[in-house]
Amino acid sequence: MSASISIQINQNLYEHAKQDAVIEHRTIDGQIEYWAEIGRAAIDNPDLPISFIAESLASMREPRENALPFIPRSRSK
Repeated sequence: MSASISIQINQNLYEHAKQDAVIEHRTIDGQIEYWAEIGRAAIDNPDLPISFIAESLASMREPRENALPFIPRSRSK
């Protein structure tokens, strides 16, 4: 279990996180952490679209046993 600390954030940001957390089935803390993780990855990779970053982070969280093996398409001859 990770340690937690209390911080103060803007009320508007909190309300947006609260709304999105319900939609995304996360806690408010989890929603803000999710946004921070995407933001950090976007800063580290400015050439990548945000949607690609979000999808990549989501796929990295999926259990490996649920992953489908990569099968290249055969070429038409």
